[in-house]
Amino acid sequence: MNVTPLDLRNQQFHTAMRGFDRDEVTAFLAEAADDYAAALSEAERLRQDAARLEGLVNEHRENEKNLRNTLLTAQRLADEVRDNAHQQAAQIVRDAESRADLILEKAQARYEDVQREIDGLRLKRREVETSVESVIGSLRNTIDFVREQEARDRDEKILLHRPRHSETREPSMWGQDRRDDPIVERRA
Repeated sequence: MNVTPLDLRNQQFHTAMRGFDRDEVTAFLAEAADDYAAALSEAERLRQDAARLEGLVNEHRENEKNLRNTLLTAQRLADEVRDNAHQQAAQIVRDAESRADLILEKAQARYEDVQREIDGLRLKRREVETSVESVIGSLRNTIDFVREQEARDRDEKILLHRPRHSETREPSMWGQDRRDDPIVERRA
């Protein structure tokens, strides 16, 4: 059953002779609905952020693919320049080889630049993943803390409304009233 914040706000309970305080239950449900609505909106925001980041990663992958194609084209171009240079005279061969070497150096420099950019993008992606995992862990810890706090509060309220056993007077073996016993007083 999926419970929405509106369901929490509109929930009605049957009354009983020794039931819970209606105002307190209503206030608690309203607070729970507010917290639930905030958690739902935060989860939606995180989903949108994740989708946006996934789009960025896909865009960077596409850029990486285009850059690799560019490098392959540059390599093919350099090979063609070198083949043409061998077919020409010695002077043309020297000129063509110097141009090919220059192109290869530029392509290598560009390749190294692109590789550095790719490494940087991978590092950023890891940082984003770590950040998202940290946020998720933090939210999980917060939810666990809230649940533990609610359980403690509920247990404390149950203990407050439970009749105390120390109110019955039992004489101790020394003839003292048990209410005078400091251990019994501390428990109460």
